[in-house]
Amino acid sequence: MTPTTSTEVGRVEPEAPDRPYGRPVQVLPRSQDLEYSREHSLTQSFCIGRDRQPRGSGAVMVTSGVSRRSVLLAAAATAAATGAPIGSARASEASAGETSAGVTPLWRTAARRGLLYGSSVATWQLDPDYARLFRQQAALLWPEDDLLWYRLKPTPDAPLDFTYADQIVEFAERNHQVFFGGPGLVWDEGFGDGWQDSDLWDISEKRARSLLYGTMRAVLRRYRGRAAAWVVVNEAIVNGKDDSYHDLRKDVPWFATIGPEYVAHAFHVAHETDPDAMLVMNDFGYETRNQYGDYAIDKQRATLRVLDRLLAAGVPVHAFGVQAHLLADHFAERFHARQYQRFLSELSDRGLTIVITELDVLDDGLPAARRPRDRMVADVYRRYLDVALEERGVAAVINFGLSDRYTWLQEDYPRDDGAARRPLPFDENLSPKPAFHAVHDELRQAPRRRPVFDLLRHLDQKDASSR
Repeated sequence: MTPTTSTEVGRVEPEAPDRPYGRPVQVLPRSQDLEYSREHSLTQSFCIGRDRQPRGSGAVMVTSGVSRRSVLLAAAATAAATGAPIGSARASEASAGETSAGVTPLWRTAARRGLLYGSSVATWQLDPDYARLFRQQAALLWPEDDLLWYRLKPTPDAPLDFTYADQIVEFAERNHQVFFGGPGLVWDEGFGDGWQDSDLWDISEKRARSLLYGTMRAVLRRYRGRAAAWVVVNEAIVNGKDDSYHDLRKDVPWFATIGPEYVAHAFHVAHETDPDAMLVMNDFGYETRNQYGDYAIDKQRATLRVLDRLLAAGVPVHAFGVQAHLLADHFAERFHARQYQRFLSELSDRGLTIVITELDVLDDGLPAARRPRDRMVADVYRRYLDVALEERGVAAVINFGLSDRYTWLQEDYPRDDGAARRPLPFDENLSPKPAFHAVHDELRQAPRRRPVFDLLRHLDQKDASSR
């Protein structure tokens, strides 16, 4: 696979000068009828799971996401029942000025370049030591589990339960962290064992609209003004040559029950309910050819086509989330830097803010021995961020977890040799690894840009709370 020309990706101006960052997001018109009867829907309007089930099976990704987590979930449930705050140790217990290695924290290093740095986390992970590390390193919080349906609505007939969502939002607020509503208001995963395929696939369009948009509105209303951004639609764009409709996945229950216009509908509902929030579309598969043989260039092209249709139709998409789950095996040979830079430039040229949303490194193909593996993982971070952060349209970098103690890759994709996964900046003992120094160095050297999310006021508060 060779690097593509600019015309292969889309409209890229050769040798374009640096664009001013932080252009105002255009407020796009929306329909007054948010239910959008089918005859008035966008006929050309236009969300993939991480393939935890066989591809092309047509089955909804109904996953509980709790297998390895069950031990800590019990502790979180006890905290919820007693009203004890999650991670309630005082911020002063650990200075946000320096890490244990004497290095400036990641959030502060990023802020000096106009970037926002954060991480995903879940209530079940916030033991006192990890909560302290999270406060120290992150200025943004992405809720890993607590806004998934298995938490909010564990069965089709259950009332909405905001117990865990409230806790994670309150943790962010206590620690003056930007709350970034992920992983997605609309997604085909995260339902849990209380949901069957038939509960999502074998329902009427009216029931599907009520279920999806009703749940969305309830979440958005509860946290309106408290979330800076929402991932509205997650993993909707087709991978490779899979079956699709105008580059949207067809193996999604909302596509089957509502139609392809569910994507546009969701953004309009979100904008109507929380008009001040940044609205994000989020997806993966843009960096290298994946384990299924899908090429990054195909995903990039499909994504730009989807976004062009949505934006041309006046759908309020403000930002695009690039997950960046990186595959370490031969990354240097498989990652085409110029092609990737063109893709990010294309996103920015469309007026979209770019957020790296779920950054980690899958260490398949690397040796089991820790020292060489850690060095190689760090090299992947360096190579990737060196390219990605050259684009000034990138406003935030979010690791999918800070510590190997709680990585989803160990749970969902254990190594064949039994060695524990090591994809994140800190090890299972919360000590910084070479990956930490790689991320820190790339943030420190990133081109300066104008920040978003009113960072100065927010970070002043975070500084004050950490003294």
